[in-house]
Amino acid sequence: MEILKIILNGIEIVFFGYLFISTLYIFIFGIAGLFYVENKTQVESKLRKIAVLIPGYREDMVIVNVAKHALIQSYPKEKFDVFVIADSFAEETLGKLTELPIVVMVIDIELRNKAKALNWCLSRIDDDYDMVFILDADNEMGINVLANINDAFDRGFKVVQGHRTAKNMNTNFAILDAISEEINNNIFRKGHRVLGISAALAGSGMGLDFQMFKEIISSLDMGGACEDKELELRIIKEGGLIEYVSDAHIFDEKTQQSKAFINQRRRWIACQLHYFSNYFLDATKDLIRKRNIDYFDKVLQFAIPPRILTLGIILVFAVISCCVYFISPEVYNSWLTIDFYFWSILFLSNLITLIICVPRKFSGVITFGVLINIPYGFILMILSLLKLKGASKKWIHTPHTFNKKNE
Repeated sequence: MEILKIILNGIEIVFFGYLFISTLYIFIFGIAGLFYVENKTQVESKLRKIAVLIPGYREDMVIVNVAKHALIQSYPKEKFDVFVIADSFAEETLGKLTELPIVVMVIDIELRNKAKALNWCLSRIDDDYDMVFILDADNEMGINVLANINDAFDRGFKVVQGHRTAKNMNTNFAILDAISEEINNNIFRKGHRVLGISAALAGSGMGLDFQMFKEIISSLDMGGACEDKELELRIIKEGGLIEYVSDAHIFDEKTQQSKAFINQRRRWIACQLHYFSNYFLDATKDLIRKRNIDYFDKVLQFAIPPRILTLGIILVFAVISCCVYFISPEVYNSWLTIDFYFWSILFLSNLITLIICVPRKFSGVITFGVLINIPYGFILMILSLLKLKGASKKWIHTPHTFNKKNE
């Protein structure tokens, strides 16, 4: 019995320690994010030539509207070109795209892979561009995006992440997904930049030095579904600093249904575990030898569970320990080593951090229907954990259907 107690206490301490570190991490960067101020430093501006790349796979319902929005920029029209990289689009869609002043590049074989599509495109266009700006096929740009990203390049940055925000909040799941994105923006982008660390890339809505990106994308391992994470790691490991521009708004379609939610989160979690396990030792060596805090922090992020999962697991432990304490104090004192009020404090700390990271604009859309979907979202995250095998290597297509004009 004593051995069983030691094992149980060991598991309890490990879980609490892991969740404590995760909570402390988001607390520190969440608070830091509240002090974020957009950099308005005026420097001599260079108007860079930009290639706006929009890879898409069977995105017939949204791609035309996305392409039209990409053309509406305050940036000089002669200084940017829009490329739609069309993988398995319908002939009718291609016809509509060719009527626009853009370059339509039709992939002759089905790639089903964003990185491969980008690499295929870059190998076929001229090298006279200074920057690439990458959009997903459901992303619609605000009018000042390219100008704001170019300003960040003027300040010396070669990789800049724009502000991805919700295009739609037409379902309770979409609202939760939109809130989650803004929480991530506060913690992993604003908070990190306040403390002098690279912002996280979102996979789209990002500008990168043309030659640097072309070189990296051609050498990525494109066998899986997480090339954007590998791209980020490569940039930071080599000493690149990623800027975040909150004023550059890119409107992104949020998950509307539970099935898409599970598929998306399953892929994200699998990718995080894959890159944490493969890069942790290397990042630790770089931290010790080269003091590369940025690289170590990025790999450490992969060990932090999704916010709703962290909150739900801590609540479960808090409730269980509390129930055991009040039902049988003897059993509680004999078998458990972490007092229930420690779990309660951890839960409240986590909850408060998430609340302060939610922008005020969401106060009017957080309804009872949205709130009761949070436990459902937690259950779906648990289900995602049960289906992780192979998810980081399997490409999962999420269809998009929402255009802002439909609102």
